[in-house]
Parts: sequence; structure tokens; C-alpha cells
Amino acid sequence: MYLSREDFQSIRDLVNRKTGLFFDEKKIYFVTNRLSRRVEEIGCDNVKDYIRILHYDLEEFSNFVDSLTINETYFFRDYPQLKMFAEEILPLVCEEKRRKYNKNLRIWSAGCSSGEEPYTIAIILLEMIEDLYSWRVEILGTDINRRALKMCREAIYTERSLKDVPLEYRKKYFIPYQEQYQNKYKIKDEIKKYVRFEYLNLNDGLRLQRIKNVDFIFCRNVLIYFDPNSCKEIVSFFYNSLNKGGYIFLGSSESMSRISAAFKLVRFNNGLAYMKE
Repeated sequence: MYLSREDFQSIRDLVNRKTGLFFDEKKIYFVTNRLSRRVEEIGCDNVKDYIRILHYDLEEFSNFVDSLTINETYFFRDYPQLKMFAEEILPLVCEEKRRKYNKNLRIWSAGCSSGEEPYTIAIILLEMIEDLYSWRVEILGTDINRRALKMCREAIYTERSLKDVPLEYRKKYFIPYQEQYQNKYKIKDEIKKYVRFEYLNLNDGLRLQRIKNVDFIFCRNVLIYFDPNSCKEIVSFFYNSLNKGGYIFLGSSESMSRISAAFKLVRFNNGLAYMKE
């Protein structure tokens, strides 16, 4: 399917206006590929008709955005950063909370995709906090992709998603699961009980401002899909969501330097993290 520059810009601007997601012209092939699939799937005659549908059909617009935001992820992605969180930052925050007789722990995985990240965080908490049973823990996973959220709640994963999971953890936290002659793995309920999932468009300021009292935000490899102004607005909401002494984690190739000066950059043995003072 051919997508003219004019049609690409029309689609890009519509998606950007409604979601904050931004696709520059380097992504024209990617957008064309995803658009072709949707046009074929709904039996639309041509691109211009499909663009008109996107303007008034909320369900199809959601389906199209889903097709643009499917991202490959896996358990224990960016292990050095998770090691820093588990061995250096988490103990510091938990020690301070114990000192204040506060055993509430709230973690937000913003842009959680198919759920590997929030479930990884739950495993880390169980491994690192001996008395986790006595804490009030909530791990919130949010995403704009409804199909991905369905996968989160089903909590069934392929061998590929578990490629970096130690054998000990596979046995401890996953149940072997057979589906259509494929070996898959299901998350145990003792992990699932700590995690809940919600649909959330990070461009929706009204809903973002309702998320409060967060100790850690993981927003890794997500902001790269937003335009600079949207990034600044989103990060401003993140700052307000965090407790003092809370941390935000970005992807290994991402930086706050051009987004916000509100956070303190803290150096640890295993990497860098951004803290709200």
C-alpha cells in the first residue's frame, strides 16, 4: 500500500493530537505497514476512507493505536538497572519507611506493554524484602494498548519473554503451560496479587494527576514515542506523583537532561537514577 506524505502527516497529526505519540517521517514505512493491516482487516477500500474512519470511529482508532504501540519486551530487561534498584535503591527507601513506621510501597510501571516489567518488579520485591507479607504493596501497570493489557491480565508468556529469567525464578514463580503445542509459562498467583493494570493514555493529564503517593516510577523506553512538549508535560505529572525521596527510572538510552531539571541525578554502583528531593 502506498501512503503519500500528505496522508502520513494527516494520520500522524491525528494520533499526536489524541495520544501525544509522535512518529517522524523516518517511521513512514512502519506506519504504512500497520495501516495496511488495519485497512485489510476491516475491508476498507482506500487510505483516505480509512483516515475518515479514524476521525469518527473510536474503537477503530483504538485498534490502530494498538497496532502502533506493540513493543517487544521481556522479563528482567536492562538487568544492570534492575540490579541497582534491587540491591541499592530499594533497601534505602525501605529502610527509611521502616524508620517512619510506614510500610506502604507503591510502584508505577508507566507504559507496561504486555506486563513483563511489573511482574519482574514483583519478583524483585519478593526476593529482596523478607517481610513483604507485612507490607501494603501496590504495583500499578498502565498502558494505552488494550490488547497488551489483556495479555498482562492473562499473564501467560513465551520462552522468548523468559530468556533472561534465572532457572531458580522460573521454578519458583512460573507454572509451565501448554498452549497450541507451544511451551509457555503462567505467572503464579503469589506474584499476580501485587500487580493491577489500568488503561491509561499518558497524554491524559486529568487521569495522570490522580496517581499519587508513588515511591518508584518505571517509564523505560516510552518517552521516545512522544514529542518534546508532551514529554515535558508527562514528566511534570510524574514528578507530582512521586513521594519525596522517590525515584524514576528511564530507559538506558534516555535522559532527563532535555526534559526536566526537577530531579536530582544520583549515582550508584550499578548506574544512575533520578530522585525527587
